[in-house]
Amino acid sequence: MTHYTYLIIGGGMAAAAAVRGIRELDSQGPIGLISADVDLPYKRPPLSKGLWKEKRLDTIWIDMETQGIDLHLGRTAQAIDAEAKRVTDTTGASYTFDKLLLAMGGRVRRLPFGGDDIIYYRTVADYQRLRGLTEHGQRFVVIGGGFIGWEVAAALAMNGKDVVMVFPDQSIGQRIYPPDLAQFLTTFYRSKGIEVLTETSVVDVARQGTELAVATRRVGGGDEQRLVADGVVAGIGIQPNIELAQAAGLAVADGITVDDYLRTTHQDIYAAGDIASFYSPALGKRRRVEHEDNAVTMGRHAGRVMAGAVETYRHLPFFYSDLFELGYEAVGELDSRLETVADWKEPYQEGVIYYLGAGVVRGVLLWNVWEQVEAARRLIGQEVSTPSQDLINRLPANA
Repeated sequence: MTHYTYLIIGGGMAAAAAVRGIRELDSQGPIGLISADVDLPYKRPPLSKGLWKEKRLDTIWIDMETQGIDLHLGRTAQAIDAEAKRVTDTTGASYTFDKLLLAMGGRVRRLPFGGDDIIYYRTVADYQRLRGLTEHGQRFVVIGGGFIGWEVAAALAMNGKDVVMVFPDQSIGQRIYPPDLAQFLTTFYRSKGIEVLTETSVVDVARQGTELAVATRRVGGGDEQRLVADGVVAGIGIQPNIELAQAAGLAVADGITVDDYLRTTHQDIYAAGDIASFYSPALGKRRRVEHEDNAVTMGRHAGRVMAGAVETYRHLPFFYSDLFELGYEAVGELDSRLETVADWKEPYQEGVIYYLGAGVVRGVLLWNVWEQVEAARRLIGQEVSTPSQDLINRLPANA
């Protein structure tokens, strides 16, 4: 049985950042990392962005070899004995720890059909598989109108492929963008040559020789329609991997519940990244955030606290996306059900959208506007009611 001062379960960006946080304060303490992934930790955003724009695959890997840690890859933590401070993995190996970090992220939601013929886009292996299909295939179906859906659809179209997007909502990004912006995006994607099937569900995917037959049906009923594809990609969200923590007696809800120091209900067990449910003072509620900035910042913070720092997690994460030549950065809560105030310098091309709840700014969408994330954070952090007219020109667009 191996003992570690710091044991990390998970091999993503939060786990890698935690190693860096530990090493900032403790250069020698033994660190072990258990990951179901056979690959070293890597940056995930380029999988649907930069790697389709001539960014090299070797640029995504995160340096772990100089951190002085033991990597236990290709295995899954099977049980945590919180009282004995022991972890057992699927190979039968056991590890004891002084401090444990849970950074297992989530698993993709899957459709009840199609099996492995559907690429649930999340890992570098998924990227490599899809990239391989594009070398010979021309027709692709993308299931989902959220982040993964719109980014992969754009990536494929920019690489000269025929793309069909299928999702049950009325427009792309309907759940986070104001209705007019969501509708603009839907029209914009169609202008880029993408066939966008809104208010439509995929009901079956079946292999027919070297091709895939994709059956769709309009929401609310109607006859099935058939699409033929060389590849099918799905981006329909993830489920946090809370089962291990739950079995160990830790508090869970929509994620593993952590306090201001990212500790779970066991004083020596922490959680970070996609899996962690943390309290956001700026928004006055618990959140679980599935974006790079939160994973990296929270992971590093957890590592530092595990190594002895006394620091509360108060970070308000930002996120970003690419949609062909359009792009944005956003902070806080983006929910199309909130009141929105749009301050366009050029409609749908450059501007700022504010999301308000009870008159208080809760989220800011910086649409083709850059270097305003910190200003947006400060605005949300004020937590005061702001008249709509006072938001116009509040955050300047690009000079």
